[in-house]
Amino acid sequence: MNAVILAAGIGKRLSSVQEAPKCLLQMGGKTLLQRHIENLQNLGVERLVLCTGYQAQQIEAELQRIGAEDFCQTIFNPNYKKGSVLSLWHVREFLTTGPDVLLMDADVLYDRRVLERLCANQYTNGKINLFLLDREFGPGDEPVKICVAGNRLVEFRKLLNDDLKYEFAGESVGFFRFDAATGARLARRTEHYIDNNLTDEPYEEAIRDLLLETPDTFDYVDVTGLAWVEIDFPEDIIRAQSIAKDMASDPQATHDD
Repeated sequence: MNAVILAAGIGKRLSSVQEAPKCLLQMGGKTLLQRHIENLQNLGVERLVLCTGYQAQQIEAELQRIGAEDFCQTIFNPNYKKGSVLSLWHVREFLTTGPDVLLMDADVLYDRRVLERLCANQYTNGKINLFLLDREFGPGDEPVKICVAGNRLVEFRKLLNDDLKYEFAGESVGFFRFDAATGARLARRTEHYIDNNLTDEPYEEAIRDLLLETPDTFDYVDVTGLAWVEIDFPEDIIRAQSIAKDMASDPQATHDD
């Protein structure tokens, strides 16, 4: 299994407290990037491709500091100020190098069991193409929502249509698992966005396209109850620091034991 992490963004909403890329935020004595790499290596992931952009040289320095240059290849997205679909486009070649590939946001702190569930060999209904879903989330337009009806995924977006029928929704963790065929479909779909000058779109829109085209090829893993936080706002840093402290005292949550 391989992994792709998207880490090109500026993180404008954290600019008042953090100038470095978000994946270099320190939590419990480790950067988010170091935590990602340790978790992936412990799960047997063979190769990591990291899409960089803003302050890419700082990320390269961190990879050298933790001795991960052989494990991690970086791909630079020079248009990192635009939509994240461009980052997905830049790593399109590596989405097909499976058999399976993990796609991950870089700005997430999480209990290692979150990723373990995504990588487990037992898949829901035998499916490999998986979303991670947390049913405990706050209201509003910020969370990227995964909607389920009849045990089937029916929507994946921040803003939901008023007439959408679904039984429950959860927030996307920002981690996905795809088989090689679906990774190749996703790579081709990103080219549609570039060819049509839709470069300000988030990468989630390309994934949503595939979901709506072939919903029966996707499923979800419920990680409700496990700690994680996507770090977008200053208050998220405070929450992440608290979670990191709690995880340090729980040997099942980290690989520090």
